[in-house]
Amino acid sequence: MDTSRRHLLAMAGAATAAIPLLSCADAAVADQEVLRLWPKGPPDRLAAPLAEKFADQSHDPAHPDRFVTGVAEPRLIIFRPARPNGAAVLLMPGGGYGFLSYDNEGVTQARWLNAIGVTAFVLLYRLPSEGWADRADVPLKDAQRAMRLIRANAGRYAIDTRRVSVIGFSAGGHLAGSLATRHAEPVYAPVDAADAQSARPDLVGLIYPVVSLSAPFTHGGSRDALLGADAPEAERARYSVELRVDAQTPPCFLVHAGDDGLVPVMNSISLYTALQTKQRPAELHIFAEGGHGFGVRPGPDKPASAWPRLFPAFAASQNALPRV
Repeated sequence: MDTSRRHLLAMAGAATAAIPLLSCADAAVADQEVLRLWPKGPPDRLAAPLAEKFADQSHDPAHPDRFVTGVAEPRLIIFRPARPNGAAVLLMPGGGYGFLSYDNEGVTQARWLNAIGVTAFVLLYRLPSEGWADRADVPLKDAQRAMRLIRANAGRYAIDTRRVSVIGFSAGGHLAGSLATRHAEPVYAPVDAADAQSARPDLVGLIYPVVSLSAPFTHGGSRDALLGADAPEAERARYSVELRVDAQTPPCFLVHAGDDGLVPVMNSISLYTALQTKQRPAELHIFAEGGHGFGVRPGPDKPASAWPRLFPAFAASQNALPRV
């Protein structure tokens, strides 16, 4: 994992003024189709105006590695495959709830999915510590709304509404896990006909996810950015994914590296244990090496490089992808 991301994740929930920021003006997504989540604006008060920023960590225009902050207009960035197979995946980049790792855990993932026929939707969701009212549920509101919009627009994107999955990374994994376990919870008032659609994913992929906000192995930066540093223990438990698993939790595919020094592997183990207890379909892969933040490209010499080949097989076994 690169040093810049490790530092930012450790500081999630704190100020991001030290990041060299570049103005976005939507140039970073100019070539992609965009779908706004909230036609009349997000359903929460914002303390002060936000300026969306894309910070390129790579300093190589040919291989950008942009971190996004200041998302005032949450939206889906849509990547269509040349030959769609009817499946869709909602992608949730991580970043400790303090930024979004747009390229490594968004664009690169979308291109991998497009190559296997899947329509990909990268979610630029609101960051809870940037002044939003109801901060703890702001990301989940965006996630629920995104799932409903994807299903409402299934004909437009040649999608089977029974094959809409979600993949989340790190703190985006916590958001994906929250969607998996809280998809039916009414966290916002319906705004249009799309909200009659189900927000339940047909399958969830959690890649080095933050899971527990209560256990000793939590990632403190993600927890504090979402809930605030002084959140009571009962609140931390309420937002811990492993404690919310029930009979409606969709099939889960979990990936972690044993040498993850930022988000301990016990996060995935605890969730897998909860899924087993509730007899929910689940598959867990723990790799010896990979660290944190490896996305879809940890390098061919790393055991974790196998996960993009394993995910489609599990998804097909759960009918979230067509069998080949």
